[in-house]
Amino acid sequence: MAKEGVEITEETEHMIEKNGGKEQEKLLSAPGNKEMRAVVLTGFGGLNKLRVTKRAMPEPQEGEVKIRVKACGLNFLDLMVRQGNIDSPPKTPLVPGFECSGIVEAMGDNTKGFEIGDRVMAFVNYNAWAEVVCTPLEFVYKIPDDMTFPEAAAVPLNFVAAYMMLFEIANLREGMSVLVHSVGGAVGQAVVQLCSTIPNVTVFGTASLSKHEAIKDSVTHLFDRSADYVQEVKKISPDGVDIVLDCLCGENTGKGLGLLKPLGTYILYGSSNMVTGETKSFFSFAKSWWQVEKVNPIKLYEENKVISGFSLLNLLFKQGRGGLVKTVMQKLISLYNQKKIKPRVDSLWALEEVKEAMQRIHDRGNVGKLILDVEKSPTPLMANDSTETSEAGEEEEEHEDNNDNKERMPFIQ
Repeated sequence: MAKEGVEITEETEHMIEKNGGKEQEKLLSAPGNKEMRAVVLTGFGGLNKLRVTKRAMPEPQEGEVKIRVKACGLNFLDLMVRQGNIDSPPKTPLVPGFECSGIVEAMGDNTKGFEIGDRVMAFVNYNAWAEVVCTPLEFVYKIPDDMTFPEAAAVPLNFVAAYMMLFEIANLREGMSVLVHSVGGAVGQAVVQLCSTIPNVTVFGTASLSKHEAIKDSVTHLFDRSADYVQEVKKISPDGVDIVLDCLCGENTGKGLGLLKPLGTYILYGSSNMVTGETKSFFSFAKSWWQVEKVNPIKLYEENKVISGFSLLNLLFKQGRGGLVKTVMQKLISLYNQKKIKPRVDSLWALEEVKEAMQRIHDRGNVGKLILDVEKSPTPLMANDSTETSEAGEEEEEHEDNNDNKERMPFIQ
């Protein structure tokens, strides 16, 4: 099935240091602290490592904004974090999630530009899957009045990544061609919408057959992900394509480079081929790594090709390019106001349904974005799920081999 795009694994290297378990223990033990619901990852592994529990509600520090969360984005990267399928995994327990939308509830000292009650979307350095988050001012953006909270939660990671790859790195212009893998996923759907804002752009996309009917009108040429897409592309465009956006890695790296026209750009922004089962697989990791074609700089020079990588979270949290991201976000909001883009939401899930939501993204069943709706009540089916709210944060861990037998909830969208 088509694989959701994700930033490559190195981006989580140090992000959780200031939000580790010891600090949370101090918050919980402090008298008079308010509590909130949050999804907690108790350890790396399968779905049974996720639970909803009570946590101490954070308060904004200097330069931070406190947000009452309405919706959170769920990405393939979150699945890789859960598995520990990342470089230098952060310490558990932790609250996952990197993006959310909601209402400004309070502000720390020296925080200007927002007022209590403002509707916003934000990047968060972990901790997004909760009723309340605090995040630095530079990572918070006001949203249009007619943008829903689920739509807003679908913008930060996916649309910003898609925009920066297309326009900041690959310099998309009229008449160019783009190959995007996992075109039915949230990043893929953002890419095709942004391509439509430029005249005469040809989009080649790969996706599982089950998604073709839903996305066929958004892509110029759509191929089954299990087919030989290289030959299919060359039948239509013998010279290849100008841009390749690859969230898969492995053998697709060499195929993508081979499809580039002279002066074309290949961008790797994920490695979802490493994820096969519910837990981390060394075999899948080694296979994906082994299949990556070794890049010869001399060959790139001779063929006039460009190879690039892109990690949005690294750009924000490790490399200090928040100002550039803010400029991109302003452009995206302008495109939304002009009705040129509109985030595609696949389904809405309660916090207590996070295991079911994560299973859907693992199965690559989503078309567009999966959203955790903080105010949504779980369905009766989910009410008896093992992800139950617990003040103590303890619960019986279910056997992983029972997960495949569980019935799935109906989808909202």
